[in-house]
This record gives sequence, C-alpha cells and structure tokens, in this order.
Amino acid sequence: MNYKTKPDTICCPPAEPLPQTNLQGLEGPDADEELAKLAKAIGHPARVHILRLLSRKEARVCSQIVGELPLAQSTVSEHLRILRDAGLVRSSQDGPRIGYCINYETLRKLKALVAII
Repeated sequence: MNYKTKPDTICCPPAEPLPQTNLQGLEGPDADEELAKLAKAIGHPARVHILRLLSRKEARVCSQIVGELPLAQSTVSEHLRILRDAGLVRSSQDGPRIGYCINYETLRKLKALVAII
C-alpha cells in the first residue's frame, strides 16, 4: 500500500486518557520560562497553521502537511521539530512515515499560562 494512502489513524497511536492538567505553579520564574518557550514555538504563522491542521484531524503525516502549506518539505519538517520539542505536538513512526498529533495536555497548559497574564 502506498504510504500516502494509508489511513491517518496509523500515524499516531490513540492518545491515552488525559490526566487532569496540573495547573499549579502557573506563576513564577519556571512558569514564565515555560510560557516563553511555548510562545516561541507558536510564534510563527506556519506553526500556528500546522496546529490548526492537526486540530481538525486526529493525525497527519508530514507529506499531508506539506501538501497543505506553500512551504518546502524541509521547512515543514523544521516547524514540526520545533513544535515537537516544545511538547505541543507528539509524533509516532511507522516505518518511513512519521505521524504527528497535537499534544492536548501541553496545549491546555499553554492556554492556562496565557489566561493568567
């Protein structure tokens, strides 16, 4: 089967039930540093667009994301790496394919950190 036609659900395994996000420590130097890191990760329009794409579907492989952006594959891969390093996106490898999904726990933490500003 061609890797581009495999079902999206194979890209990322189903997320485990999300534990209650620990919202303690939303203030102070550590929280400020975490917010700055997450803000930097979403500080580029292409990365925001990628998060929006991923929020509409359970998972996508890089080639699907590239197909929806006017960017080179290497550029999309770099944006995905930044999002993954920040914890906003998780990935799963299936042979040569890497699937990407939103990490909703980190996204909730970002929302909470922004809400207290």
